[in-house]
Amino acid sequence: MKKILVTGSSGFIGSFLVEGGLEREFQVWAGVRKRSSRKYLQDSRIQFAELDFTDSTHLAEQLKKHKLQHGGWDYIIHCAGVTKCLDKADFEMGNYWATRLFIETLQRLNMVPERFLYLSSLSVFGPIHEKNYQSITETDVPKPDTAYGLSKLHTEEYLASLKDFPYVIFRPTGVYGPRERDYFLMAKSIRNHVDFMAGFRRQDLTFVFVKDLVQAIYLAIDKQVIRRSYFVTDGDVYSSRTFSDLIRKELGNPWMIRFICPLWLLKVISFVSENIAKLLRKPSTLNCDKYKIMRQRNWRCDITPLEKELGYRPEYSLERGVKEIIAWYKKEGWL
Repeated sequence: MKKILVTGSSGFIGSFLVEGGLEREFQVWAGVRKRSSRKYLQDSRIQFAELDFTDSTHLAEQLKKHKLQHGGWDYIIHCAGVTKCLDKADFEMGNYWATRLFIETLQRLNMVPERFLYLSSLSVFGPIHEKNYQSITETDVPKPDTAYGLSKLHTEEYLASLKDFPYVIFRPTGVYGPRERDYFLMAKSIRNHVDFMAGFRRQDLTFVFVKDLVQAIYLAIDKQVIRRSYFVTDGDVYSSRTFSDLIRKELGNPWMIRFICPLWLLKVISFVSENIAKLLRKPSTLNCDKYKIMRQRNWRCDITPLEKELGYRPEYSLERGVKEIIAWYKKEGWL
């Protein structure tokens, strides 16, 4: 059995990547922190590797011990990272520097895997083609306008700078599915008869169901691609209200008031929310980085290379995906 490590396994995407590895009969190691939740990592076949990406000495000790007892891994899916921070500098620490420390330690210990699959983001490219709504392609020049997107870009640039390093980069658009909490807030709001939209100008959105993202990543292992980057969506483009309309339908069409917030007002609210969060020392879902993401009008991207090179065929339309997440939220008592 090939051995695979999934870092960030306790998170939303990471837990599905672990399940995907088990389904494909890999020997799966879940990379977690000592205090990480293991709520969705209950399968008895899962083995655990505690990894501390904040301390170089500790991380080296952990990896040395693992190598001595179990050897290395054939594949590593690096999903660990940060998406919400009190200080913007923490994005750089949690995404770029932590990944760099991990790779440098793997190299030093001669533990570089056959493939190192990195979870980046479409946010790497920022707001481009905002006037003509053309699809973002791999030949476009990234122009991230968020601290999160910039930290992911720095990591991509670092990977590309490494000679002969076997990386594959994935840039998913908005990922949704069971266990995810940000899109859940939308469903909760609609259940309470309120929908919220950002700005009046046309906005083209893209999404990918978490199981389709898992499919794409494991296809890269199957096809043995190397030193490539791919956008990941479900292949369709949606208006700004499609997602909420589908949620409303699955909730039985409750009456609803839809507020369209002008971008200038949203910017003010985000600024206030971020500063309150800093005072409370608790990350806020709505902040200045989030405002820039909500302000962006064009989220189209070209997945043709993913389809042609890996044979990727998304199984979930947005309608099917929303149906599944609402059913899961209800089953789990979230709604």
